[in-house]
Amino acid sequence: MEGQTSQPFRILIVCTGNSARSQMAEALLTTRGGGRFAAESAGAQPAGRVSRRAVAALAELGIDWSGKTPRGLAGLEQEPWDLVITVCDSARQACPVFTGARAVAHWDLPDPMDALGSEEEVREAFRRSRDTIVALIERLIALPVEALSPQALVQRINELGAELARR
Repeated sequence: MEGQTSQPFRILIVCTGNSARSQMAEALLTTRGGGRFAAESAGAQPAGRVSRRAVAALAELGIDWSGKTPRGLAGLEQEPWDLVITVCDSARQACPVFTGARAVAHWDLPDPMDALGSEEEVREAFRRSRDTIVALIERLIALPVEALSPQALVQRINELGAELARR
């Protein structure tokens, strides 16, 4: 918008390995947020690489996420985040206290990295995970996040995750 001077809404998505769910969420916020959001992701115990299946699931939506690498949490806990979202229970428990965060919320998303079966069954687990994250990100983007109090923001983000977990 012309004359807009506000900074993008900063969101950090945290997962254990930063190889699938958090990477997909970062990619979707980055590509669908229309510049309104500055998204990053990190892991409590970062994997060696981003899952090729996560990259493939994003590519099916026209998002090129090749060449991305997992990152750790070191130093991120003190950055000025508007919102930190943990996307798995183990990351939530392993997370440092984000002293610079305005709000910290949680989505407990199944880990597609745990999927077993044929190659097609595992790919389908990644697609389901991606589709759940797409639905969450679309709902997050639709919220007036900038206008919500920290408490209301946490409540709304947690509700989104709980709502989709019931599906």
